[in-house]
Amino acid sequence: MHVYRLHELRAAELRRRAEQDRLVREALRARRAARRAARRAARHSGNKEAEGPVSTGRKRFVPAA
Repeated sequence: MHVYRLHELRAAELRRRAEQDRLVREALRARRAARRAARRAARHSGNKEAEGPVSTGRKRFVPAA
């Protein structure tokens, strides 16, 4: 009986962990979808603010000596 109880506890823990992992993946997918939708909406409206800067403003190459 003791072994069976340990099995039940382990199985329940694995189910909880799997559910937590599913929720994390679902939240990440929702965030990605929201970002894509915002970029798509910005592209269609002509607003470039949602895309962010392309460069940092620093010069990439040093002039040759």
